[in-house]
Amino acid sequence: MRARVTNRLRLVFVAGAATLLGACSAPDPGRTIPVGGASGTELAAEQILNKNNGAEPQTLDPHRAEGVPASNILRDLFEGLVSEAPDGSLIPGAAETWQINDDGTVYTFTLRADGRWSNGDPVTAADFAYGIQRSVDPATLSQYSSILFPIVNAEQIVKGELSPEQLGVTALDDRTLEIRLIGPTPYFLGLLTHSTTYAVHRPSVEKFGNRFARAGQLVGNGAYRLDEWVVQSHIRLLRSEKYWDDENTVIDEVNYFPIENQDAMLKRYRADELDFTQDLPFKQIAWIRENIADQLYISPYLGSYYYSLNLTLPPFAGAPKLRRALALAIDRDVLTEKITGSGEIPAYSWTPRVTGYTQQPPDWAGWTQERRNTEARRLFKESGHSEANPLTIQILYNTSENHKRIAIAIASMWKQVLGVETKLLNQEWKVFLETRKQKTMPGVARNGWIGDYNDAYSFTQLFASDNEQNDSGFANDEYDALLDRAAVEPDMQQRAELMEAAERLMLEEQPIIPIYFYVSKHLIKPWVGGFKPNIMDHHYTKNFHILKH
Repeated sequence: MRARVTNRLRLVFVAGAATLLGACSAPDPGRTIPVGGASGTELAAEQILNKNNGAEPQTLDPHRAEGVPASNILRDLFEGLVSEAPDGSLIPGAAETWQINDDGTVYTFTLRADGRWSNGDPVTAADFAYGIQRSVDPATLSQYSSILFPIVNAEQIVKGELSPEQLGVTALDDRTLEIRLIGPTPYFLGLLTHSTTYAVHRPSVEKFGNRFARAGQLVGNGAYRLDEWVVQSHIRLLRSEKYWDDENTVIDEVNYFPIENQDAMLKRYRADELDFTQDLPFKQIAWIRENIADQLYISPYLGSYYYSLNLTLPPFAGAPKLRRALALAIDRDVLTEKITGSGEIPAYSWTPRVTGYTQQPPDWAGWTQERRNTEARRLFKESGHSEANPLTIQILYNTSENHKRIAIAIASMWKQVLGVETKLLNQEWKVFLETRKQKTMPGVARNGWIGDYNDAYSFTQLFASDNEQNDSGFANDEYDALLDRAAVEPDMQQRAELMEAAERLMLEEQPIIPIYFYVSKHLIKPWVGGFKPNIMDHHYTKNFHILKH
């Protein structure tokens, strides 16, 4: 592999609040050139970045993709109207400016005059109008189209009641795009960084159909273009010379490697085959802290790790006491201290800490684990299960040693407290997503949700009865009504109170079992410059550079 690297990194550790801990690993006796040369800022002659990316993405179609692995790559291939700075703050993207009317319902964007697709075509307002219309078109089969419901007519289009052309998105001229909303939406600019809102190159889509997002056919408007995709090997992107800010882009090539085994990931990182890891093996965290702490970043992350329960089939359909019993019997302190060990926060409620929103933990979150176990046994018995009528359930998870370790620990807790027999089933990422989505498999499914934008609505919306990502099958009219009111409520305090009431209602029915709130975990080589942690864990290759080493 070709070598590649930044200035010395520091560990950002989360234990309620983020704290910077500087540390130095032992010097590598085989490395004679100081990072960054004599000045510490000299660039390497070869600007190549090699990143681990977790699972193989199921598609690079921005309107059909799901999950973090695809999103990481799409941020390099496409640019939304709004983009993000390295620290996560919102900045102009494909649009150089925007205006918002007085009541917050009309956004008018002015696109850059020098915006170009990777084939040289100009990026126009019509491209964005077409892209967002395609995103809500039921024929696209998007799993995220419901997050566009704030746009006028989006919900009706998704439900097949109106045509995509009736969406409240209009190209006023080549460089001016107007988006009309059904009500004030305080997170809307942040939403425009999500791939559902990306423009796509219409001639390519019309020529290649669903195959337009393949190597040799994908035309994007981001800082990089898709050069090669070898399944289960790598995805290679090359710098796009047509990108409007190419003169400030340094990395020439970025390779994304789909390595799901965290142990193998660490081995390749230590062999300098990777510059940047997406995750870390839980069991190696202590070793990493002791030996290469200067390359470790652990920082706050807007995400919840949880188990979803299939409410459409036995044993969980119509069984709220059983669902609560299983939630109570999980010792989250043991999981986060002994299994994950990276500063994850035990979760009893659903929404992580978000500005302007109060978390909604149930009363039993303040109990001792012994008291929780006692209540779990009572509810388990009342749900009709006992030694004479034992329960056997299945935990489905996507292939990952970390997910396996958590599943084994939880299965052991359920066995010890309730006598539950548990079967573990792992599936490759693409298969896992489809299995979970279809709801044909009874039992429990590993799940994780990372906010699509920095607002509590990104979490509460997930359990709307018509949300495509609602894998538990939870459906409640009162919950939906609270969300509908929150979506158009201009008063921020009342809006938060509506979402808080919705979360309490959902947790009372227990369609999910919250386990912990995420932290992001990366190992990054000392020669990779430009990295800054941010709450969304969004990183654009165009902001990185490789130092001489």
